[in-house]
Amino acid sequence: MATDSPAGEPPPGGQRVDARRNRQAVLDAAAEVFVTSGVDAPIRRIAARAGVGMATIYRHFPTRADLVTAVYRHQIEACAEAGPRLLAEADSPFDALRRWIDLFVDFLVTKHGLADALRSEDDRFAALHSYFLDRLLPVCGQLLDAAVEAGDIEAGTRPYELMRGIGNLCIGHENDPRYDPRRLIALLLQGLRQPPAP
Repeated sequence: MATDSPAGEPPPGGQRVDARRNRQAVLDAAAEVFVTSGVDAPIRRIAARAGVGMATIYRHFPTRADLVTAVYRHQIEACAEAGPRLLAEADSPFDALRRWIDLFVDFLVTKHGLADALRSEDDRFAALHSYFLDRLLPVCGQLLDAAVEAGDIEAGTRPYELMRGIGNLCIGHENDPRYDPRRLIALLLQGLRQPPAP
């Protein structure tokens, strides 16, 4: 039976509870394995980590690209959903922004192989990059607006500029143990702070 769902995405309401649970376990396990072993890690290692058979993985994700895409989307969603939650929980909007950027950096630095794995499939990568921007730019914008409204930061920082700048600071960290992008990102965030009133 054909569906309109993208590869690796279940049709809404179209899976049993145990199938959805297995799919979630596979995504979580694959994300962990990709971080430690890269996106070319053996599928059997992901299956073992998820506690499912390899057939279960292939049933949900027929190709490695399907699995990589689904993991990437899953991580984007987690980052997007964290923004409003942090804004509600944090002591200040700036603290929410700082904590969200920590999550965004985790996403960038630990998922470095995911984008590379999809570059050979230009259409899929372009769609995923658009999804990344569509989901995360509004969240970043909401956090920036809240921090401006609270007087925590000065107005004028655009979400795309901030995310692009942070992304650029994360480039190359995996090849140089002396380089920690988080230190420079902390300085960048400190530079956004509104100077205290005299």
